[in-house]
Amino acid sequence: MTEKLDAPGTWGICRFCGVAVPYGASRCAECGADGPLSPSELRAAPKRLRRRIQFTGFLRTFLVVGVILVLAYALVSAVLQGPPALTQDPLTTQGGYWVTPGNFTTISGEITGGDFVVGNYSSFDPVGMNVVYAVYNSSEWTSHLAGGTPSPTFSGATTSSGRILYSAPVTDSYYFVFANPYPTSSHLTIGIFVSTVYESNVGSDGFG
Repeated sequence: MTEKLDAPGTWGICRFCGVAVPYGASRCAECGADGPLSPSELRAAPKRLRRRIQFTGFLRTFLVVGVILVLAYALVSAVLQGPPALTQDPLTTQGGYWVTPGNFTTISGEITGGDFVVGNYSSFDPVGMNVVYAVYNSSEWTSHLAGGTPSPTFSGATTSSGRILYSAPVTDSYYFVFANPYPTSSHLTIGIFVSTVYESNVGSDGFG
C-alpha cells in the first residue's frame, strides 16, 4: 500500500500538547516541545502516542467549551436578574404606626454630618390628634433608654401634623421619635403616618 504523502505547506502537530504547528516549524510555539509531527508521521506513530495526542485535543476542546458555557450562563443570569437592588437607607421610609397613650414609635439610622432628612408626619386615626416629635443623637438616646432626662437635638411643636427637616451637625446615629402625648387614662391610641427621605448634602448649597 502506498503511503499518503503530506501536501506542501501542511501543518503538523505537537507531539507533546497536540496543538497545530505551522509548516516548517522545528518546535511548538505553545509548549516549546521539539520535533512536531507531520500528518504522515502522526499516522505512523505508536498507538499510545496517537491516543495521548487525541486525548489532549479532546481535553482542550472540553475546557474551551466549558468556559464558553460558564460565561454564557453568567451573562444570561445577569440579564434575567436585572440590575442589583440597592439597599435603601433606613431613614428613607414611610408607614403608619399605632402608638398607645404615653408611648412612642421611633425610626433611626446613621446620618453623615451635613446630610439631612426631610419628610412629614401626621395623625390619621383619629384625625387631628396631637403628636410630639423630637430627634435625639446616640448619646442622648442612650440616656433616654437608661431613664435619664435627655435633651433632644431637635424638638418640634406639639401638633397634629408637621414637616420633617433635620440636618445632622456631625456623623452619628439619630433617632426620630413620634410620641402620643395623651395620658394612659385617656385610652387614646393614635395612628401616626411618617414619611422620610435621606438626602445627601454633597454638591448642595443647603436647603435653599
